Amino acid sequence: MKIVQKSLAVVGLAALGMLFINAYQDAPTDENFQKQIINDYNVYAIQMPTYLEFAGEEVPLSNPDIYERMDKELLVNTYWQSNGLLMFKRAKKYFPIIEPILAKHGIPDDFKYLAVIESGLTDARSPAGASGFWQIMKATGREHGLEVNDNVDERYHLEKATEVACDYLIKAKRSLGSWTSAAAAYNAGNYGISKRLKAQDVTSYYDLLLGEETGRYVFRIIALKEILSNPDKYGFNFRDKDLYTTVPTYQVAVDTAVTDFADFAKQFGINYKILKLHNPWLREPQLNNKSRKQYYIDIPREGYYQTNP
Repeated sequence: MKIVQKSLAVVGLAALGMLFINAYQDAPTDENFQKQIINDYNVYAIQMPTYLEFAGEEVPLSNPDIYERMDKELLVNTYWQSNGLLMFKRAKKYFPIIEPILAKHGIPDDFKYLAVIESGLTDARSPAGASGFWQIMKATGREHGLEVNDNVDERYHLEKATEVACDYLIKAKRSLGSWTSAAAAYNAGNYGISKRLKAQDVTSYYDLLLGEETGRYVFRIIALKEILSNPDKYGFNFRDKDLYTTVPTYQVAVDTAVTDFADFAKQFGINYKILKLHNPWLREPQLNNKSRKQYYIDIPREGYYQTNP
């Protein structure tokens, strides 16, 4: 019995030794491991386009400062891959809503990319209180006819907020003379850009010395335009079915108070969450509507959501 045990122990030790030998032989050396990493993932410099423009206005890439700043934004946004893919997905869903409103007002189509950098095409809220896709401040929204209060906040109404953005941009273009400066004014204000142009005795955004945020602002818009317009060139791979799509809706007119939106939603075969997804401007579980104003609430068409009773 002892002889058998000793024999088994010897065999076990030999097998264990072979495992260690094989493991050592299979383990890559530091040099091979580094080569494997290099071969598995590569980071490339971005090939700068020879020509870029925003709203028909050329970017002066021959200026070395402009070249470097543009290169920076292309690099940052190309290699922020997860965010980039989300922008492609959301753009498919929301650009068809934004584009015709811009066109109706004669605003260049490139301004849809301003909404991309402002909010990532989400109903974002900034620490300063700017809200919605176009990041409109409360006072600005009210000045342009939006209802903004705790119960209803139309800064979150995409179509109405886009109308406000158009109005602002038209006035900025008229005041500052170029669409590029108008885009910068969306960040720094008409007065802010006008004051700096005058103080520095220049006429172009590209000649201004500005703070970090406004100094990057237009370059970020142009970078997102370039990347979203050329996914293959910048290494983004997806199928059309990977992108988000708009759920068709119809509108229900409401000119009275709604005491409970959860019950209201059930009348249309949806729940409260889905109602709010399509109407983020409704900020509370009820609609006060003391003035008996007529509102139009978007209801998704049947068959797109599955909800439990």
